[in-house]
Amino acid sequence: MESLSETIQPEDNSYRPPHMKYETPAGFDLMDIMAFAAHGQPYEYFHTLREKAPVAWWQPPADTDIAGFWSLSRYEDVKKCDLDAKTFSSGTGGILMGYSARQQGPKRLGGAALNSMINMDQPFHIPLRMAHRPFFTPDYIAHLQARVEGEVDRLLDNLEAIAKKNDGKVDMVTNFSEWLPMYTLCEMLGIDEKDRHKIVRWMHYLENAQYIISNPNAKISPIFIMKFLWNIRQMFNYGQKVLQDRRKNPRDDLLTVIATTEVDGEPMDQSYLDGSWLLIIFAGNDTTRNSLSGTMRLLTQFKDQKQMLLDDPNLVPSMVPEALRLVSPVMYMRRTALAEATFSGQQILPGEKVVMYYGAANRDPDVFHDPDKMDMHRNNVQDHLAFGTGPHVCLGQRIANMQLETAYRRILDRFPNVEWTGKQSHAPNNFVNAISHLEVDLGIN
Repeated sequence: MESLSETIQPEDNSYRPPHMKYETPAGFDLMDIMAFAAHGQPYEYFHTLREKAPVAWWQPPADTDIAGFWSLSRYEDVKKCDLDAKTFSSGTGGILMGYSARQQGPKRLGGAALNSMINMDQPFHIPLRMAHRPFFTPDYIAHLQARVEGEVDRLLDNLEAIAKKNDGKVDMVTNFSEWLPMYTLCEMLGIDEKDRHKIVRWMHYLENAQYIISNPNAKISPIFIMKFLWNIRQMFNYGQKVLQDRRKNPRDDLLTVIATTEVDGEPMDQSYLDGSWLLIIFAGNDTTRNSLSGTMRLLTQFKDQKQMLLDDPNLVPSMVPEALRLVSPVMYMRRTALAEATFSGQQILPGEKVVMYYGAANRDPDVFHDPDKMDMHRNNVQDHLAFGTGPHVCLGQRIANMQLETAYRRILDRFPNVEWTGKQSHAPNNFVNAISHLEVDLGIN
């Protein structure tokens, strides 16, 4: 199997589609990562897109080597694209916009971003998913849940101790949300406890990698750049060492599965090993972390929903999918058309890029009544696309749901008066809803 990073073709920045049904409305730039840092997901602009240009063309600046793309903002269009993996390829160009720009950074980082299961089409994608499957079954998750419950209690003890020193206020992200999914993923992967603090640090650098690599003229401290490059090297060196050890000394963990999985009868090369373990860490961390933080904000904004949960904690499983719909922690996935297709009357030609915006689809009023309102009792609460759908639906969605349900039950039981203070910030990232800080008042005074 050839590495995608070695076979990917340069993206044509000059291409313009021959026919555009809709004019892209002004008001927000989906390619400007700093706009996301300032505002988070542009839900009002998504509303404009759905109404005026549900399939809008985005042309990158001429001084970049990023391909233009069609944005999909209606639920049915996003779902149709995600389900049709034969027409819309993940492996032809990858699932992120602007891989060419990313290659200006560390080569190994660019390779890992491309060479992983999430960027694969058939015949390689499904066999790799099946190899990972034993660690995502209901039985395994039930076994893991007891350990997650213990970690939630430990983190909440620490959260309370910090809040007591700060008039009841504490940053939800850095003291809880980023640690719980990291603990869970490290347990699954089999990462030794002494190494886990390194993983958290490396994830911070990875989350900022898009800004650093795609903005070569940005004013970034040389010291930070040195730290960034050093941490990236350390991360890959660690992964290579531990995966080599698992091949020699296998354990009952997911790192061993990654290290020993074969493709076409051959062990995966180092570039795919790099991509495989980082995909589990990064994808699993972002979905759960940002959902945890974003939901605490929602429960402050929709106090009636919070009160329902306080009155009946058994409603938590109904609240989780509704919160995921509203938060939409993964903002988009990109595909490349292999054949002609049509969305909302717009013709898509072979070779054109299509970007599915899950945050826009999840607030489509044609599917979700009063879509900006939190309503855990809506009749289609499970129909959200926060985990995607089709062959590439998130493998870890059951793990994420288990963590979220466990966390919300215990948070509301211990801190029924918890509220978001209104203070929050986002990292410069247009791929994940990267909530970097969110202050809550635990209401313990």
